[in-house]
Amino acid sequence: MSGSLIIQQPGHSVVTDLGRFRGPRFGLPVNGALDQFSARAANILTANEDNAPLLEITALDFRMRATTDILIAVTGAPLRLTVGGRECPQWEPVSVRAGETVALSQITGGLRSYLAVHGSVEAPVLLGSCAPDTVVGFGLRLTEGTELKTSRSVAPIRHPYFDLPLFRLGLTRPHFSSHAVVEVTDGPDVDEFGDTAELLFTTEYTVSARSNHIGLRLGGALPERQSSAEVLSRGVPVGAIEVPSRDELLVLHRGRGVTAGYPVLAVVTTRSLDVLAQARPGHTITFRKTTVPDATAKHRAALRELENLRSTVSTVFALLGIGGQPGWQQLAPASGS
Repeated sequence: MSGSLIIQQPGHSVVTDLGRFRGPRFGLPVNGALDQFSARAANILTANEDNAPLLEITALDFRMRATTDILIAVTGAPLRLTVGGRECPQWEPVSVRAGETVALSQITGGLRSYLAVHGSVEAPVLLGSCAPDTVVGFGLRLTEGTELKTSRSVAPIRHPYFDLPLFRLGLTRPHFSSHAVVEVTDGPDVDEFGDTAELLFTTEYTVSARSNHIGLRLGGALPERQSSAEVLSRGVPVGAIEVPSRDELLVLHRGRGVTAGYPVLAVVTTRSLDVLAQARPGHTITFRKTTVPDATAKHRAALRELENLRSTVSTVFALLGIGGQPGWQQLAPASGS
């Protein structure tokens, strides 16, 4: 049975997915959820495809009401999650009854949280993705009264005796801190900075309030380019660290343009991009050098953990009959003698 979510307090929230992977060939940023691990986990915990639309909630409090019974999961930055006024855990599936209000408040430690609904929500699509793009003015930004259509209803699932959390699925939750350690590999232009390149690893940088989904601006001691030759505009990866001026370091994130003309000192690893997604203005960043093989190994390990979670969720949901008939039956009572 379909239903809807009525947005009561939007805060700063959007409907997104993992990104517009066909975008760069047409000159569009990839965009999508900035903390990809948390977004994938939220969808997996609700038995959705990894790339299904979900809500990204940044910094501010959020509240919505469900018109039908649904199953949700909230991941990302630590916060206070309440459903119908009762506190509920993050990083686990949570039942919501029709008419109940879901509230996310007091986001701490990080910046962004993700809310997924079993069966996902409807959203407009551009080049195969619902991810917002501020450059072309596309995307579904939520406002008070916005109604999001849902496709599936899930009857409330509660512990039959003690009302304890029913799901304990064993996912290792990321650590969130106001002082993040970010791993990088050498960029294509590292040699142009000479000995000053080491400043990247000996300086504590502070996140500027001018940071956004396009890039993080960091204040601190800056490496200096030793060459004065012009840098031609060329393709740059997500995570590229540029030194565009003497004022600040720029770390390009998922909303970055596909080309740029500044020297690229280093490139943030895939796993550390998730860390940067949770960095608030005023938080500090320390960079640490790694190798491409090590960065690849950590990324693959994270994907394996998510796949293990999907396997566990599939087993549990099948037994409970979420999306079908229960895979277990109660034993018939013993007959009297």
